[in-house]
Amino acid sequence: MRKFALPVFACTLLLLFSIQCSEKIEPGTTPIETGLPISVQVVEARTTVQPVLYEAVGTVRARLSATVSSKLMGAIQVFNVKEGDEVKTGDLLVVIDERQVAAQLNQARAALSEAQRAEAGAVSAKTAAEAGAQRAALSFERNRTMLAGGAITQETFETIEAQYKQTQAALAQAEAMVEAARFRVKQARAAVDAAAVTQKDTRILAPFDGKVTAKLADVGGLAAPGAPLLTLEREGGYRVDLVVPETYIRAIATGVPVSVHIPAVGNATIDGTVDVIVPSADLGSRTFIVQVGIPATDGLRSGMFARVSLDIGEQESLRIPLSVVVHQGQLTGVFIVDDTNTARFRLIRSGRTNDDQVEVISGINDGARLVVAPPAQLTNGSAVEFAK
Repeated sequence: MRKFALPVFACTLLLLFSIQCSEKIEPGTTPIETGLPISVQVVEARTTVQPVLYEAVGTVRARLSATVSSKLMGAIQVFNVKEGDEVKTGDLLVVIDERQVAAQLNQARAALSEAQRAEAGAVSAKTAAEAGAQRAALSFERNRTMLAGGAITQETFETIEAQYKQTQAALAQAEAMVEAARFRVKQARAAVDAAAVTQKDTRILAPFDGKVTAKLADVGGLAAPGAPLLTLEREGGYRVDLVVPETYIRAIATGVPVSVHIPAVGNATIDGTVDVIVPSADLGSRTFIVQVGIPATDGLRSGMFARVSLDIGEQESLRIPLSVVVHQGQLTGVFIVDDTNTARFRLIRSGRTNDDQVEVISGINDGARLVVAPPAQLTNGSAVEFAK
């Protein structure tokens, strides 16, 4: 019996397997359960004419700054200020060794005294020459009358006439000596004045109210004409020096208000005005310097980095609110609502961001309905309804 039971059992399993394999499963789709519509707010994307902005970078500088230097050569004896000190107009900043200048002043004064004595001698000689010329003139007139009356000979008169001419020549020479002596006095007096001014130059004073921003020398150092000793800046007003390519310079005009962003003093923008456009370009970079005036701001310092948005024209662009933009990893997109009130996720390529809007380069069309602040449960294919 066992010999027949095993083949029968195997045939039974084979029959059941063949019956199951013969059943065919028809293809089909599983319906998507959309659930209840999600309440959302939407805005329409619209193409508008927007200004084209060029973000120029520059450096903050004081409106008025000066590099203080010496007009003469000498050792620095006193340096009264350091970086950060505030000074007033006329404050003593630096004192230069004045011994050599004092010696030059004394020498000039001695030369003036000598010239004045020479002038006095020339004046005395002129006075004597005038007296001699006056006596000779009287004698000449008297002897000419006597010659006419036959009282003296022609030879005697000629001798008197020669003496008269000699005294006139001597007077003219004396007058020339006086003029020369007076000229030398003027020269000597000018030398004294120049030496006195040079002596004053040994004391370097503050040219205006401001703050010392750099100290470039110290006591014991050698001051030379034109060599900088310190840098002084007037507080209360600053400017931003921008570097602008020649392509955009024609679109910029003085007096135009601009927005200035200085990261070092905060995220808020500062209102500025284009004050100066340097008319010549840099030959190497083909760029222009544009100066933008800005008011004094807490924490603002010379040398800080600044960005300035310059309006260089207009163009049509599609801009959408930042509140509709969704970031999924490294992807950027938006939810649009189609004609069936179904949310569809669309990838977009964004451009410049300005205030609370972003430029859309590609991904959606004009008139698209966009979901504002998409809720977390909103997914691609979700049914939506408009919030009232």
